[in-house]
Amino acid sequence: MRIEAVIFDLGGVVLDSPLAAFAEYEAELGLPPHALSRAVVEAGAAGAWARLERGELTMEQFFSEFDAENRARGATISARALMARVAENTQVRPAVVNAIRTIRAAGLKTAALTNNWVSEDQVHKMALLRAEFDVFIESAREGLRKPDPRIYTLACQQLRVQPNQAAFLDDIGLNLKPAREMGMATIKVGDYRIALEELGALLGLASLGR
Repeated sequence: MRIEAVIFDLGGVVLDSPLAAFAEYEAELGLPPHALSRAVVEAGAAGAWARLERGELTMEQFFSEFDAENRARGATISARALMARVAENTQVRPAVVNAIRTIRAAGLKTAALTNNWVSEDQVHKMALLRAEFDVFIESAREGLRKPDPRIYTLACQQLRVQPNQAAFLDDIGLNLKPAREMGMATIKVGDYRIALEELGALLGLASLGR
């Protein structure tokens, strides 16, 4: 079936990846690579990170709880310092924004589907990006986060497309799996330039990767 809508994750796709900030902070503290991202994944849906992204914790509550989770794993960190680094390092990628504009100009719909949190920095960045999309879904506003299948269903409903009429880009494989199982075309974003070339080939828009 023809693709009628493209759904974009933000961090790691439209914005620089927060995982780079994680890596820098881990190196600074002498932690093993991926220690913080493993802490997030292993804490699961009940963990501080997941609860922050569902809007269940304030930033101050998150700082305290994420620090405590990491202490229990033998790592002394400052979540406040980590999130300040994330805010500084996750800037908008102009090439991806230009690609989104090209997609919309070609008559396709676009959506943002992001796991995020409520902070001054996030509110500012979301305000910059909101007008670039037909649909804008934030986990902290919906009380749902990827990879919960319900948030993908919500995106399709708001776009008024069936899952097999949508393509979805994310930098985390775990978040792509439910979309793929629902029938979406999926692209894992490592180098965003390569991902745009893949998306352009899928949509028949060769200019996206340029």
